[in-house]
Amino acid sequence: MRAIYSVSVGTDCSDLLRQIDAYAERSFGFPVERLAPADHPQAAFDARRRQYSADVVLAILCRTVPYSAVRLLAVTELDLFDPALSFVFGYARFKGPAAIVSTARMRPEFYRLPADRQLLAARVVKESLHELGHTFGLTHCREETCPMSLSTVILDVDTKQTEFCTGCAALLRELLRALHAGRAASVETGRH
Repeated sequence: MRAIYSVSVGTDCSDLLRQIDAYAERSFGFPVERLAPADHPQAAFDARRRQYSADVVLAILCRTVPYSAVRLLAVTELDLFDPALSFVFGYARFKGPAAIVSTARMRPEFYRLPADRQLLAARVVKESLHELGHTFGLTHCREETCPMSLSTVILDVDTKQTEFCTGCAALLRELLRALHAGRAASVETGRH
């Protein structure tokens, strides 16, 4: 059975993954399976920046995507960056097999505020939907409450909701329908 797989990278984020899994299953229509936590990706560490390359972590993850995976979503506490940006909340390749979300800059403590697990979970869920959306073929949305809107600061994340806007939801339904049809066609013709 095809599924979205979720995994912790570096440290165990099972408590957050439980919440993400429910939203991912509802939003994308695939069951979600959990993988054992992945090792700390030392090869991705950039000593000069004191951060981890999101691209390198994603490349490592792409090599571990299970055959039955529709997509793989990873959550980590590591602070991620893209060479063009000082940090990223999450990272995915458009229509790629995997995505990663970082809790590092979503924690209220990062902004010298009291810890708030509920707020952290809400933020991580929204960014997980965003990054998974990219893997299924959604681009950035101009509707600021849509999970697919661009987040460059934490207030952008807080403005988002967990429901895709009407336009993104309609496009996602079409993309998922095509994905299901493509998979069915490859099984019928013997291609895998």
